[in-house]
Amino acid sequence: MNIAVVGLSHKTAPVEIREKLSIPEPQTESAIAQLTSYPHIDEVAIVSTCNRLEIYLVTSEVDHGIREVTQFLADHSKLPVISLRHHLFMLLHEDAVMHVMRVAAGLDSLVLGEGQILAQVKNTHKLGQQYNGIKTILNRLFKQAITAGKRVRTETSIGTGAVSISSAAVELAQMKVANLAACRVAILGAGKMSRLLVQHLISKGAGQITIINRSRERAQELTKQFPEQPIKIHLLSEMMAVIAESDLVFTSTSATEPILDRAKLELTLEPQCSLMLFDISVPRNVHADVNELANVQAFNVDDLKAVVAQNYESRRKMAQEAEKLLEEEVEAFDVWWRSLETVSTISCLRNKIETIREQELEKALSRLGSEFAEKHQEIIEALTRGIVNKILHDPMVQLRSQQDVEARRQCMQTLHVLFNLDAGEQFS
Repeated sequence: MNIAVVGLSHKTAPVEIREKLSIPEPQTESAIAQLTSYPHIDEVAIVSTCNRLEIYLVTSEVDHGIREVTQFLADHSKLPVISLRHHLFMLLHEDAVMHVMRVAAGLDSLVLGEGQILAQVKNTHKLGQQYNGIKTILNRLFKQAITAGKRVRTETSIGTGAVSISSAAVELAQMKVANLAACRVAILGAGKMSRLLVQHLISKGAGQITIINRSRERAQELTKQFPEQPIKIHLLSEMMAVIAESDLVFTSTSATEPILDRAKLELTLEPQCSLMLFDISVPRNVHADVNELANVQAFNVDDLKAVVAQNYESRRKMAQEAEKLLEEEVEAFDVWWRSLETVSTISCLRNKIETIREQELEKALSRLGSEFAEKHQEIIEALTRGIVNKILHDPMVQLRSQQDVEARRQCMQTLHVLFNLDAGEQFS
């Protein structure tokens, strides 16, 4: 079995490509079902965020498995394979393992050290298990990656004051306007990204904030987290009226199609009104055609790179410390991975010893007589099991912990010969 990852990110593809490949959470189950139906994919996990879409797979035939994933992505995005391939990266085993560790630690993020990605990796693990995409190998890999992400955040300072996509958007807004405190700000959406937007806007002095959301209850939950700030709430049906009265609009919803475009704004905005739009959603909430309006400026996640660059230099040394921790977690996973080779031998050995135990126990109990056997069978059963477990314990531990590949295979061969185990296992 081999581990591979096929995907694209803010490093390899612009937002207009990434949004075509985005897999919203409600579509995860059907995507996993489709991927696992392919003949060469045994396990699969999907990481889909505003800055990346990555598909991790376990396959016995790497070339075939990668081809199947690439075709799935082409079908999903409605982009021809030949143009899509230009944006994709593909990593195999050790590189794929290190990559998911770096992703979970925030070292591969647009904002170096950002914290939200770890929760997104945890969600990938949860959904992958829930929809039967993640089994033994990816379960271990993602658990190790989550451990790596937690260690980087607790054992280094990279997460201290780390900016997020939301805070970078607020920084960009502050760069574009003379006085953020004087601006009327509207936020579309009431999720985690919107909560961070409110938090950073308040810290920069913004005082006129309105939340626009489909559900009033969700918006109220958000505003309760900022009791000292008078935040207004409006429903999505009132969106255009609120935008007409705003100077800055941040969009962060799960909509899969643009909810703002040139036609809507043209009907709503007064000719003398100017408006700035900051869209941090993928797929985008704001259509590119709004830039055709003279009084409108629109920015998306790819426009945050200039802000993020300022953050990078100060965190680079911390990132180097984090890489050392990740190497330890990769090594821990690799030890476990190598031990999988011993599973078949251990299983054969245990089955053979267990068969002998059961046969000998049956003979002994028949000699003891039914009355004695019934009374003491449980004790004798426990005794024989205990003896078998103790005899097998050391050989199994030694075999699993053997680091040298050739030495481990020699041990496995020796066990097969000494115990005359089933010759089904191949050694190479």
